[in-house]
Amino acid sequence: MSISLFKKAATTLMLSLAVSSAQAAPQLRGDVIVNSAIVTIGDIFDNAGLMAETPVFRAPAPGTAGVLDLDTIVQAVQGAGLNDFDATGIDRVRIARAGVPVDMPLIADIIADDLKARGILNATMDMQLALDRPLPEIMAGDLDNPASLVILRYLPGSSTFSARFQIAGLDTPLDVSGQIQFMVETPHLSRSLPAGTILGANDFEMRKVPLTYAENTGIVAIEDLVGKQLQRQIRQGVMIRPNDIAAPELISRNEHVTIIYRQGALTLTTRGQALNAASMSQPVNVLNPMTKKVLQGTAIENGVVLVTGGNQQVAGLE
Repeated sequence: MSISLFKKAATTLMLSLAVSSAQAAPQLRGDVIVNSAIVTIGDIFDNAGLMAETPVFRAPAPGTAGVLDLDTIVQAVQGAGLNDFDATGIDRVRIARAGVPVDMPLIADIIADDLKARGILNATMDMQLALDRPLPEIMAGDLDNPASLVILRYLPGSSTFSARFQIAGLDTPLDVSGQIQFMVETPHLSRSLPAGTILGANDFEMRKVPLTYAENTGIVAIEDLVGKQLQRQIRQGVMIRPNDIAAPELISRNEHVTIIYRQGALTLTTRGQALNAASMSQPVNVLNPMTKKVLQGTAIENGVVLVTGGNQQVAGLE
C-alpha cells in the first residue's frame, strides 16, 4: 500500500471513531424511575457504558419522587468521572422510586407462610387477622420481597400474636400485634330436615366457622355423612355435629322383628318384639312371645335380630 493510501485510510478511521464517539455520548434523561436505594449513572443517562453502575445519589424513599437541577447533576457526575454528556433541552431531572404499599394482605400472607412452615396452618384452614391498631401508611421498595418477617410470637391455641417486619427501603422495622383466628370448613345442612332423615350428598354444604368453635362442638368428616341418620330435627344452615348423626336404625323400639337363633349347625327362626332401637351391629333386646323370655341379640339388617349361643330360649325350646 502506498503512503498516500495509508494516510487516507488512517484519516477515514479517525473520522469514523470520532463520529462513533459523538454518537455514543451519554444522554441525560428527564424522568427516571429506580427500584433501589442508590441512583447510578446508568439510571439517569442513556449510553452510560462502563460507568453505568457508578453510584451518584441516594434514591428518594419508596413511593416518592424528587427533582434535581442540572447543576447538581453536573457536579455529581463530574465528581464520579463523567465529563462529556448531552443534556440538550433538560435543566432538571425528576427521580421517582417505585414502591408497593405495606398493607394487611401483604402482612397476612407473610404471617400465614410462617405458620404453614411451622405446621400450625394447613391447607384446610384459613386465617383472619385483626390488628390492635391500624397499619401506618408505609411504602416499601418494589422488590421481590418488599417486607420480611423478623420474628413472630404466637403459641398454638392462643388468639394473640405480635410480629416485627423489616421493610425494604426503610431503616425502622414495623411492629404489629393483634389477634389470629383460624377458620375451617365444616358441613352445614342445606335445607331443614326432620329427625330420622337419611342424609344424601345434596343435603349439606361446606361453610367456614372458627376453628375453636368447631373443635369444641366436634367436626364431622364429609365421608361420615352420606347414609347417616339425623338424630334430631335440624334447621337449614346449622352446622352438623357428631352427636347429630348416627348409623341408620335397622330396628325400632316395639317393632315386631324376625329372630334368628344360631348355635353351631343349628339355626332356628321365630318372631319377637324389639325392646329397644338399634343400628347395624348394635345390641338389641327382644321379647320371645312364646316363652316370655327376653333374648339378647344383634341387629344385622332391617327387622332382623341375630341371637347366638348360650342358654337363651327361643319359641318351643325349653
